[in-house]
Amino acid sequence: MTLRDAVTAETARADVALATPARGIGDRLRSAALTAYPFVVVGAMWEIVAHLGIFPPRLFPTLEEVAATFVRLTVMGILPHHALETLARLSAGFALAAVAGVVIGIAMGRSRRAEDIFLPLVSIIAPIPGIAYAPLFLLWFGLGNFATVLLVGFASSFAVIINTWTGVKAVKEIWVRSAQSMGADNRRLFRLVILPGALPYIFTGLRLGMAQAWRILVVVEMLAGVQWGLGWMIFGAREFLNTDVMLAGVAVIGIIGLVLEKHVFQRLEDYTVVRWGMMEQ
Repeated sequence: MTLRDAVTAETARADVALATPARGIGDRLRSAALTAYPFVVVGAMWEIVAHLGIFPPRLFPTLEEVAATFVRLTVMGILPHHALETLARLSAGFALAAVAGVVIGIAMGRSRRAEDIFLPLVSIIAPIPGIAYAPLFLLWFGLGNFATVLLVGFASSFAVIINTWTGVKAVKEIWVRSAQSMGADNRRLFRLVILPGALPYIFTGLRLGMAQAWRILVVVEMLAGVQWGLGWMIFGAREFLNTDVMLAGVAVIGIIGLVLEKHVFQRLEDYTVVRWGMMEQ
């Protein structure tokens, strides 16, 4: 290789090294822009309707008013207190749903007897809205956090059960037979084949269960006689036509949901099924 060829090759490598970070930054900016685009469109439409005066300003405030209320309630500590109380109930109820749902779903998928016992019950109870059980739970367990947590766990467990059961049943038979032919016992078969194969479905069930937990919790916080919580705040604001407070509470629910999706479910998927090549990121 001549000196000129060596210099040319080194220059090309330097250009690639300089272009790679720039391309990475450009990709991140483009991804951020695509993520923000629907929010910008919806926000612009909201502002247009608010300024046209189609609805009374008290019922349809501008985004500036909602943002000002959000900041004011946050600085006063009211919004964080409501959010923390709701998160505590959500975490406790969803933990019950996740544990019970995964265990029952796996049992249904691996045992014909368990499937015969639980599947008819799940098929009957799952379509019934969770709020329909609220009067029963409040009568049985009284007002307060205990009944709320139990109802959240009960109502959100069925999505986890159904998806876990489907995931276990969807594991390819050839994987099971291959593992058995290589001498895998039941414990290793479950740990190395069944559970990894069902994980994408389990994560889907957990996501759906979390969404169901939010829906039932926001409503039950008003019915269960609790003093703090985003649902309690939203319904309380409705009585005084404080739409900006209601929208601030809805925004907090959306932000918490986004954080849970990006920093909990997505990281779990990246660490497991994406890392194993079972799903594309």
